[in-house]
Amino acid sequence: MKILILITAFNVEKLISKVIDRLPDEIKTNKIYYEILIIDDASSDDTLAEIIKIKENFDELKITCLSNKKNLGYGGNQKIGYFYAIKNNFDYVVLLHGDGQYAPEKILEMLDPLIKNEADAVQGSRMINRLDALRGKMPIYKFFGNVGLTFAQNLMTGMKMSEYHSGYRAYRVQSLNEIPFHLNSNHFHFDTQIFLQLNILKKKIKEIPIPTFYGEEISSLKSISYGFAILNTTLHYYFQKYGIFYDKKFNFLDDNNSNRYVSKLDFLSTHQKTYETVKADSKILTIGCGNAYVEKRLSEKKNCKIVGIDQFKIENSSFMESFEIKDFETDEIKFESKDFDYILFLDVIEHLSNPEDFLIRLNNQISKNQNIELIISTPNVANIFIRMMLFFGFFNYGKKGILDKTHKRLFTLNTFKKILEESNFEIKKIHSIPPPFPLAIKNNFFANILLQIFKIGNIIASRLFAFQFLIIAKPKPNLEFLLSEAKIKENE
Repeated sequence: MKILILITAFNVEKLISKVIDRLPDEIKTNKIYYEILIIDDASSDDTLAEIIKIKENFDELKITCLSNKKNLGYGGNQKIGYFYAIKNNFDYVVLLHGDGQYAPEKILEMLDPLIKNEADAVQGSRMINRLDALRGKMPIYKFFGNVGLTFAQNLMTGMKMSEYHSGYRAYRVQSLNEIPFHLNSNHFHFDTQIFLQLNILKKKIKEIPIPTFYGEEISSLKSISYGFAILNTTLHYYFQKYGIFYDKKFNFLDDNNSNRYVSKLDFLSTHQKTYETVKADSKILTIGCGNAYVEKRLSEKKNCKIVGIDQFKIENSSFMESFEIKDFETDEIKFESKDFDYILFLDVIEHLSNPEDFLIRLNNQISKNQNIELIISTPNVANIFIRMMLFFGFFNYGKKGILDKTHKRLFTLNTFKKILEESNFEIKKIHSIPPPFPLAIKNNFFANILLQIFKIGNIIASRLFAFQFLIIAKPKPNLEFLLSEAKIKENE
């Protein structure tokens, strides 16, 4: 069991030796294997000289000293320390502040849940017993700021922390190695970001009570800027669920193709509208069926016959009459239009480099069947969320949502209609689809309220509020068909 005690130090020449003095006897007497890593963050006082003196005076302790050539900030210091822990194969790392704000005497209690395999991270919390925080002279504005921020963060993350803002932390090093903490801020909200990353991996975070101590105060202006930084980073984390704001630090899990797409049949969505539109006992060609949730429901509930085509193998195609793997960009898709009542082309057009060519080829194949219907959908790049992102200077592609990084072409309602009409399709019906709130908010009461709000918004201004558009279209006869018809009449 290798333990690293990471002490961050910035302008603490008068305080840091007291931190070393207060370390538990078990450490000082070498009863456990540890190393103390002290990082001076380019202090402007004599902190570095004091650290060197500490190493000389406490020669019985295993102390390593590092000094940053320039100030890396609170988060930057931790990045160096945690990378050091990973590189040198430590099992656990405890973060201490060089100013003595957090009690070194509590180190063994911080480590205990990790050693017992009860947690992947431990936070020393001042807010488990809130009155103790006030007794420890936490300023009133900080107290209520802490409570308010924590409430908002718990609401957005689903976590149940007593606070997110204590800097007394202990981590399992293997857990740190699984998250991209190097992408986090160099400032104080690094602590929040690392908890959010651990939560993405469903790592267990445990809190233990610690005493509150306040010495020199930072200005309220810094506290306000810290609060805004915390809310901003938590909102970025929250919106990953919607695929709206992409942030790599919170989107680091690799999704395989099978779990990229989920069923949206149980709420207002392209899936639900497609299921409602298709008549029972129909014959369906589905192009780009993904996990085929809609198709399977149509087969089971409406006795529809399904032929599937996709660029990837799907997990379960046994309910289909046939299934083929095709590259929509290069492979020719051959079928008899008379064999089908509907063609489903849901959220595929935006993945094509040349959708105009594909739709024209599709129209040429089905134009002889005036009864066949094309059900096609695509995201709305003019959605209010994308407009807000652009207003603030963001246009980031991500793993899902409107700006899915696999999307090659983006459409507004006007350009979506235009590409269909220019490909010789007649638009019969347009459905404006709201964002998939139930996927992010677990289909609860709040999600349903948001769906209703956006449903009303779509009636007023669908180009602004629609997350997706679903169009039902029919092929118009092409020139070859019209010429053929004309020749037949002439012969008659």
